[in-house]
Amino acid sequence: MPELPEVERARSVIADHALDRKIVGVDDTDTWVCRPHAPGEIAEALTGHFLRKACRRGKTMWCELSGDAPVLGLHLGMSGRIVVDDFAGGDPRPSAGGDDADDADAERWTRFTLHFADGGSLMLFDKRRLGRVRLDPDLSKLGPDALDITREQFRERIGRGSVAIKARLLDQSALAGVGNLLADETLWQARIRPGRNVDSMREDELDELRRVLRRATRAAIKHGGVHTGELIEHRGKDGHCPRCGAGLQRGTVGGRTTWWCPEEQR
Repeated sequence: MPELPEVERARSVIADHALDRKIVGVDDTDTWVCRPHAPGEIAEALTGHFLRKACRRGKTMWCELSGDAPVLGLHLGMSGRIVVDDFAGGDPRPSAGGDDADDADAERWTRFTLHFADGGSLMLFDKRRLGRVRLDPDLSKLGPDALDITREQFRERIGRGSVAIKARLLDQSALAGVGNLLADETLWQARIRPGRNVDSMREDELDELRRVLRRATRAAIKHGGVHTGELIEHRGKDGHCPRCGAGLQRGTVGGRTTWWCPEEQR
């Protein structure tokens, strides 16, 4: 599933290639992806306006438009990909659409399209049809963005209670943007056991975890996605810790499959 780094790359594609282009048509006929809006409702609200700003908090994107147009919310779901002309960002897998998909697949997987006056377009490719497009999305239940959260916010939101640290990192109302892979990568880099209770962590440990999380997130954005992390390719049967060589341990934390080094993550 696209996590913060993949969504940030998708947001950057919009910011770099779709702003200040006049919308002259909208294909919003996929009633599942565009729910609860009826076909034509999004088109009526956006046609004639310009995208002015591409924003993101955690895994949620939205675009501010010109005039009195509503905000356009975009969510990539499990395998979504934003394509603007020949530029793409989101799910890094080739099957998500773009130049590496044949024309038939591209047409079948296109769930939403903005057509621009200059002949270009912005499209949401989504093979699994789990993305969402909606007007004026509700962001009130999202916590601070994982890249922007302050030290004080991190201590307050992550360090309180008796839940496992990985489960807390995955709680989007506490901290927006961290998914399963980024949580495993961050905790491995920080040498913290995923099942450790947050109330056992000192403030200096929480501060270091925040620094590691920000560093791991920036690296994933730079290199193309969470899948580029040091631990990720070793998460699997017979996987070994990239640092010490110990066999990785597998379990479930926060309802998600979790891998960690039993020697270094304590």
